Parts: sequence; C-alpha cells; structure tokens
Amino acid sequence: MTQDNIASAVEAELVELSGLLTEPGEHECLRCYLLRMINEFGCDGQHRWTIRWRDLRAPRARGLIGRLQRLGGVCCDCEVLLNVFPDYPDTTSLLPCAGQRQPGSSAPCDLRELRRSA
Repeated sequence: MTQDNIASAVEAELVELSGLLTEPGEHECLRCYLLRMINEFGCDGQHRWTIRWRDLRAPRARGLIGRLQRLGGVCCDCEVLLNVFPDYPDTTSLLPCAGQRQPGSSAPCDLRELRRSA
C-alpha cells in the first residue's frame, strides 16, 4: 500500500466517523440535537448543525432556517437555542431527548414525558 493509498484510507475513515458522531438520533428533536452538537463541537457562528439536522431528519423543510431566523435564531445555532428554544431545564448535564412528536417536525420534544416515564 502506498502513502497516497494510506492517506486516502485514513481520510475516508475520518469522514465516516465524523458523520457518525454528528448524525442526529432517529427521533432526536432539533433542540436536543443542537444542545448535543454545541456541547461537543461548539458553534461556528452559522446554522451548521441546524442545516445538518434538517437535511437528515426534515429534508423537505426548506424554509426552516428562515422561520428560525424570524423567531430570533438569526445568525447561528446558539441563537436558535437561546431565542427559539429558551425553555430547556436548568441542569448540569444534558437530558436525553424525549423524541420528536412527528417525523420531520422541528418542534422540541416534551421533556415532561421523561419525568412521567421515569
């Protein structure tokens, strides 16, 4: 195996791993996904994680970014969390997502469901 082949193989594996690490859970709501991604990887000042969630979980929601911007998530994922989804419980660690109400919905999960099922 040549150096170029090794480098290409390592690069392909890194791309696959980064995809797995940043993929939203099957029923993970946008709010919980943003919290998880920003906690792990930070905010880059754009809607990077919102777009990734939309593309994988709600691909037909092309107006999502515009709607979130009108609600106060103007520039980035952090603003979406702070201004669009401000009602997250005050905790020292992230709570597990209670799941989307319906596939493709950007509505946050109902964390009260976790308390009822616990």
